[in-house]
Amino acid sequence: MIQDKRTDPDFDLGSFDEPQRFKAVTRTNVAATPEWESLDPDLREGLEVVSAVLPFRTNKYVMEELIDWNAVPDDPIFRLTFPHRDMLSVEQFDRIKSLMAAGDKPQLDAAVREIQLELNPHPAGQMTHNVPTVNGEPVPGIQHKYDQTTLFFPAHGQTCHAYCTFCFRWAQFVGLDDMKFANKDVDQLAGYLREHPEITDVLFTGGDPMVMKSKIFARYIDRILEDPDLAHVQTIRIGTKSVAYWPQRFVTDADAEEMLDIFRRIIASGRTVAIMGHYSHPVELSTPIAQEAVRRIRGTGANIRMQSPLIRHVNDDPEIWTELWNTGVRLGCIPYYFFVERDTGARGYFETPLEQCHQIFAEAFQKVSGLGRTVRGPSMSAFPGKVHILGVRDVGGEKAFVLEYLQCRRGELVRRPFFAKFDPKATWFDMLEPLTDADKPFFPGYWPDAMDETPGTVPLTVGAAT
Repeated sequence: MIQDKRTDPDFDLGSFDEPQRFKAVTRTNVAATPEWESLDPDLREGLEVVSAVLPFRTNKYVMEELIDWNAVPDDPIFRLTFPHRDMLSVEQFDRIKSLMAAGDKPQLDAAVREIQLELNPHPAGQMTHNVPTVNGEPVPGIQHKYDQTTLFFPAHGQTCHAYCTFCFRWAQFVGLDDMKFANKDVDQLAGYLREHPEITDVLFTGGDPMVMKSKIFARYIDRILEDPDLAHVQTIRIGTKSVAYWPQRFVTDADAEEMLDIFRRIIASGRTVAIMGHYSHPVELSTPIAQEAVRRIRGTGANIRMQSPLIRHVNDDPEIWTELWNTGVRLGCIPYYFFVERDTGARGYFETPLEQCHQIFAEAFQKVSGLGRTVRGPSMSAFPGKVHILGVRDVGGEKAFVLEYLQCRRGELVRRPFFAKFDPKATWFDMLEPLTDADKPFFPGYWPDAMDETPGTVPLTVGAAT
């Protein structure tokens, strides 16, 4: 059980007055860390090869405070941040290893790019169906999948304090400009919001918007707050892993108080600030500074919502989720989403059968109070929407998954239960088939073409009847 360190009489809040310097650890300098020598040569080789294809970045706080090096390689935060050889197929790994040994950089670069494209770099229609258009031209750095919520990718937030090895946005970080979402045009964001009064929520995402300096983030926020034509934007969401990987952002960083003041300013305008905190394991809430970051964020009037996918090797145990949600609730956070790992990147290393995902969720859910039961899951952020697994049942003598949409490109399908044929090996929605003809309208392969489009593109609002 993780304790609230602030109740410890030896816990000194004053100790946070001394700023801590952020020190990134990447494939170029990891060998200089004292922990590197403690790793088995096979683990070191795995990191060196896999990080040529998939991004690797951590920091000294994660390494010194969150990873138990006596438990490596099975320590969950080590698995969460350090690439492993099994994240690539044997063929892919051996190919990259041999090209690295040969020193053939052009061939290596070509092989890396080929493998990256094989790993489904932009799942769920991110590039093809989520990017809106204005006057026939795509709007860079914006995704608009559901009517009420728009995602904005600020150009200054195109990295993270540390990368998760499962990250479904890994393509943002591997130097492929044609795979990036980024926008630094504040006026373009405001213009798009002005043209879409149905938007109530703007989600700043990335990368991680909390890598930005406060004065830069303020430019985006103040543009929304100061425009009377944007009063329909009522919620500012911030998708961030900083609360887990660098809580100093809200406590000891030089502009930590300025960032908190931005939150206060949003609250004072009558809007809501929702920190979409990516917490994958309870150890991320175990340190005094992580708990102090929660206290300070909540002190501004903002709320913190907890979300993460189920990640094999990291949190595929119901006891871990029970502790995570109970700890979060005790600290004042709101359990929000329990996701299924997306079908991208090293999916074969992390994915878990859907039936097992539901079993883990259900067992953990049974052990939390009503305040922890705000969490929804297992949820797949698939092409058509957020597919919620309600369970497995016998339907007319046939075993089936019971599903519903929590969000959907076709709004009229939301919260209407439907069935899919049971498949014990299925790990993602596109591996499922309708149970009956009545279930076919819930599967995008049976939708009219127009309903596959993006909210800002077609002359239909999302959810309009066909």
